[in-house]
Amino acid sequence: MTRDPSADNRINAEDIRRRKGGVPIVCLTAYTYPIARLLDPHVDLLLVGDSVAMVLHGHATTLGASLEMMIAHGQAVMRGSAKACVVVDMPAGSYETSPAQAATSARRIVEETGCQAVKLEGGVDMAAQIAAIVTEGIPVMGHIGLQPQSVEKDGGYKIKGRTQDNIAALFRDAEAVENAGAFSVVIEGTMEAVAAKLTHHISIPTIGIGASADCDGQILVIDDMVGMTVDRVPKFVKEYADLRSVIADAAARYAAEVRSRAFPSPDHVFTTAAGKDET
Repeated sequence: MTRDPSADNRINAEDIRRRKGGVPIVCLTAYTYPIARLLDPHVDLLLVGDSVAMVLHGHATTLGASLEMMIAHGQAVMRGSAKACVVVDMPAGSYETSPAQAATSARRIVEETGCQAVKLEGGVDMAAQIAAIVTEGIPVMGHIGLQPQSVEKDGGYKIKGRTQDNIAALFRDAEAVENAGAFSVVIEGTMEAVAAKLTHHISIPTIGIGASADCDGQILVIDDMVGMTVDRVPKFVKEYADLRSVIADAAARYAAEVRSRAFPSPDHVFTTAAGKDET
């Protein structure tokens, strides 16, 4: 992997860790070069999430993501960003079998993308995997609460923290992730009061998604945030734009002009008068 000349200026995992209790950490997902270019000046962290399997590839769940898919999108995001800490999701099947498998997969992701960290789902059950990756010198972001890779096992997308037993399990997971050496942890789909208590309970930053404003940072899927999601939009999403309508309107106007032969106009074709062969 060619050294990124902007690496010395990037936000790194330790920078994120030090943000605990400070100015909230701004995070968004990114999967492509142009989106990374647009988001990079505004965010602290870009997550190449396994949600790419659903958002860009049309899979029903994140289980459609592969290691090769995550690496390809991670490379694109790294090319498009210069400042943000880039974290790449470890897809289902790339780390659960053993700590050795987890370390090998994480090393491949980092070496082939140049990203600053990896993320994996799980708490107590994945503490050994987190520790093994950290031992390799690779920063890890944890992910507890609602875990999309476990949606089939859980029987759907179920909000966490509704029962005392589940709350206790969430605290054990948060502690396990912290003790294993993770520099931060995503809390997803968890009751607000529980997510707030978890944030104050552990010493590493929490990144909320469908959790609490008390978390140390927030993340959304970029396509959800800009109104590009064509299927159901989750309850916790705030749409800051309506690109669905913008794109549909542009496509409709383009189609009408093509059919009426209004496009291309003289301004959009090449003539000898211009004297140049440029696009």
